[in-house]
Amino acid sequence: MENGTVNGYEMDTPKNITIKGILSLLMESIDENNHSRSVISLGMGDPTAHSCFHTTHVAPEAVVDALQSGKFNGYAPTVGLPQTRRQFINFHSFYFLAFQLNIDFISFHLITICLLFCRAIAEHLSRDLPYKLSSDDVFITSGCTQAIDVALAMLARPGANILLPRPGFPIYELCAAFRHLEVRHFDLLPEKGWEVDLDTIEALADQNTVAVVIINPGNPCGNVYSYQHLKKIAETAEKLKVLVIADEVYGHLVFGRNPFVPMGVFGSIVPVLTLGSLSKRWIVPGWRLGWFVTSDPSGMFRNPKVVERIKKYFDILGGPATFIQAAVPGILELTDEVFFKKTINILKESSDICFDRLKEIPCISCPYKPEGSMAMMMKLNLSLLEDISDDIDFCFKLAREELVIILPGTAVGLKNWLRITFAADPVALEEALGRVKSFCLRHSKQFE
Repeated sequence: MENGTVNGYEMDTPKNITIKGILSLLMESIDENNHSRSVISLGMGDPTAHSCFHTTHVAPEAVVDALQSGKFNGYAPTVGLPQTRRQFINFHSFYFLAFQLNIDFISFHLITICLLFCRAIAEHLSRDLPYKLSSDDVFITSGCTQAIDVALAMLARPGANILLPRPGFPIYELCAAFRHLEVRHFDLLPEKGWEVDLDTIEALADQNTVAVVIINPGNPCGNVYSYQHLKKIAETAEKLKVLVIADEVYGHLVFGRNPFVPMGVFGSIVPVLTLGSLSKRWIVPGWRLGWFVTSDPSGMFRNPKVVERIKKYFDILGGPATFIQAAVPGILELTDEVFFKKTINILKESSDICFDRLKEIPCISCPYKPEGSMAMMMKLNLSLLEDISDDIDFCFKLAREELVIILPGTAVGLKNWLRITFAADPVALEEALGRVKSFCLRHSKQFE
């Protein structure tokens, strides 16, 4: 391979901006040796970087127990195996079946654990739905990012297009580029709490549209959609005959007027692919434990050809570590509500600090106070700044001068906006926003 070719064929690399990519460039632009202050990053949605956020004691204890048992050092079966089952299996019957098929004890044990894991996720998610999921509906992935790639891979076909929100999470664009899926963007409306522009969705969709993506609670906007708005989205998708991909990685992390409503509630109106993970709610993003769920009580996804296609694709994927999977039923069952409330209280406090302090900076405006997730969008008024050309220029100069990292809005689809992650220690957040204010005052235009 040389000059971007393999065996004479040109290899195109997608030019999409990624959050990790631009944050790495921002960090590289800083010369920490010339500064006495520490770097404060409000760019990456990783709460574990701050001491005020930590997972429940239940989670590591469950992982340690699974690891020290010595029973989970082998391969787990592919997630397709339990998902092809039509109903929950009585374990006495399953043991008899294993005996009849001459399955060895270790393989039987791992299959059982995988089935238990899928059932645990199904039961956990079913608590918020008007119908019951089964383990057949749940596929396990290495984090929500892999779930996104799986969803787009399953839908990709020649000429197909997918509708994505703007602003949104750029991994969708990157996955779509690799899958040769055309991307069409619909706007989120800041003046309406970042609601979906449903008229634009209807105008964009055609016979080749395969899905519309909804991120709720919102990343990067911090919005939480109402039941009524989600129902309108479902009805619009049903009218257009497209399914909904519901990215709910921040599910239940809400602290405003709207409660979290899973899109799967409307699965009887339109088929829903729900994507999620342990990462945010349990503060364990590095564990890479996610899920891809078919929320479809009408049974479209149970078509044998669809099931077989999904199963075959999962056969080539490497799932999460076996001992992490084994720990999940205990984590879901034993985590106390007090843990979740503490996390939400910290997020609310830090989001309030963020929103209030940013009101003191004339060149930045926040059209919407966040009500969920861990991030918010801010509009940049360049007319008030002396020597800042755009949002990217703003972020690089801020990083070099004040050692504060925030994400330019261009990375999430909105030029001359900024995304800030407020999942940070309140003291560090106050310090960072004070530096942003000093930076803006230093670069502000001097009017007569």
